[in-house]
Amino acid sequence: MARLTNKGNWEGVIREFRAFLPEIREDAITTLKEGNTPLIEAVNLRDIFGGIRLLLKYEGLNPTGSFKDRGMTMAVSKAREEGSKAIICASTGNTSAAASAYAAKAGMKAFVLVPEGQIALGKLSQAMMHGALVLQVKGNFDEALRIVKEITSNYPITLVNSINPFRIEGQKTAAFEVCEHLGHAPTFHFLPVGNAGNITAYWKGYREYEEKGMIASLPKMMGFQAEGSAPIVIGHPIENPQTLATAIKIGNPASWQGALDAVKESGGAIEAVTDDEIIEAYKLLAAREGVFCEPASATSLAGAIKAKKEGVLNDGDTIVCTLTGHGLKDPDRAIASSQKPVKIAADTKKILKAMGF
Repeated sequence: MARLTNKGNWEGVIREFRAFLPEIREDAITTLKEGNTPLIEAVNLRDIFGGIRLLLKYEGLNPTGSFKDRGMTMAVSKAREEGSKAIICASTGNTSAAASAYAAKAGMKAFVLVPEGQIALGKLSQAMMHGALVLQVKGNFDEALRIVKEITSNYPITLVNSINPFRIEGQKTAAFEVCEHLGHAPTFHFLPVGNAGNITAYWKGYREYEEKGMIASLPKMMGFQAEGSAPIVIGHPIENPQTLATAIKIGNPASWQGALDAVKESGGAIEAVTDDEIIEAYKLLAAREGVFCEPASATSLAGAIKAKKEGVLNDGDTIVCTLTGHGLKDPDRAIASSQKPVKIAADTKKILKAMGF
């Protein structure tokens, strides 16, 4: 199963995985050559994981810097095929960036509703640069999504949040790539959970590959929410979710049932980690593995560390942690979490002294 590793000219997930996706007319396909992101082996965290093989599915290397591009190529291509002239989404950031970029590529209008003051600047800047009309709602994500649903029920605009089934279809291709790159399915797959579309999509992808005989086993799906924004964990929506991991700051996930089905069918779990645990994992990835992801992405590693401490993982297991977005999405958090630059005179001796020589 080495189809992807020998690929010279990657054509984007629709063309690469056409046999597993809904049919879309060729001239409607809107792609930025998303997908084929690396599966990076973590070699410097063995003091934490011992004999467990840990791999990082680095989705921050998609065209707009997050996994959302996989679903957006499908959603926008289908909207274009159906003659739609405009798309709309509610977003904590990454969806707005992807929707805006793919709408620009398709020659369509994009409208994005984001919670005012609750979106990382890296993401906001992307939506603005791609030409979307950005509407900052005085409310949270769940309120913005309610309004988007209302608008698309009454006006000829296509909704491209993950309740659009074509989003899930595109996002499931990441599971295909994990299997192609590994040659088999992992033992466990860890993911951040916000709106819960991604864990739903990965599980769909793994099941389809298993049904087609492409893999012999299925992974246990392990979803993690931030402690202050963990509606699935506590069992009811949260009116005012709180977490510094803004990408998963969602109180009433649209794909709630899909996430529950994924963990139940796979024998996995959905649990919570604290913001402190998320930031610790965020810093570990950057400082020890050279992988810079946004804070919410590190929730998967924080969950894996928790599972290791609790004895859920064993030596010999292969685990994959999806890192959903690039670290440059949230530069403010990166600066706040790092050692500050040292101001120093342009003097060689003083610089050497500061370096420890």
